[in-house]
Amino acid sequence: MSVNVNPTPHTAIKDWAVDDKPREKLMHKGATTLSTAELLAILLNNGHKNKSALDLAQEVLRKAKDNLGELGKLNVNQLKKIRGIGDAKAVAIVAALELARRKQAGYMEKKQLIRKGSDAALFFKPLLGDQSHETFHVLYLTRASRVINYRCVSSGGVAFTIADPKIIFREALELNAGRLLLCHNHPSGTLHPSHSDIRLTQKLKEAGSLFDIDVMDHIIVSEGGYYSMVEEGIM
Repeated sequence: MSVNVNPTPHTAIKDWAVDDKPREKLMHKGATTLSTAELLAILLNNGHKNKSALDLAQEVLRKAKDNLGELGKLNVNQLKKIRGIGDAKAVAIVAALELARRKQAGYMEKKQLIRKGSDAALFFKPLLGDQSHETFHVLYLTRASRVINYRCVSSGGVAFTIADPKIIFREALELNAGRLLLCHNHPSGTLHPSHSDIRLTQKLKEAGSLFDIDVMDHIIVSEGGYYSMVEEGIM
């Protein structure tokens, strides 16, 4: 069995033995036999000057502390700071990680029923858990908790985002939604709500009662898990 490292440092991948080339290895032995660096090297397609695609992939992973979650937080401009990573390579990495998030979220899209905060966390955590900035999402549901639609209603900075009740309830009325579930992420990793998070939730719940729309929960997600205001007794 070949080892998942560059057998001859700084040698172009085209000059490696067939069994060591990432593409050929994937085709003949399957994707699970490749290291993370080898999979990333396939995305990069080629290296830079004296660096093979695998050398470059390993450098990218080092910048992300050998953690795919951290890699998912890097944007195109941050990736381009690595020598040898241009627009095409950076875009390929960001696109691949976004596809991975959507694949993970696909489970809840099929389920279609959100009965509690943990159900919503299964949907939102893959999408929002490793984002580098706060975003605020709303799940629009029927009274029977069947998913109608979901939408990002606000995208902010590293520390906070602002959700406009008018936008949230206008869409709820257009969709004839009977229930809402709120979700935002904390890039810092903390799962506890801020005072502003709690005030906003109370404001939205009060507004919902005027339209006979139940705000059923507000969850916070990060890489570390999720926090449900209902489960914690805040709502």
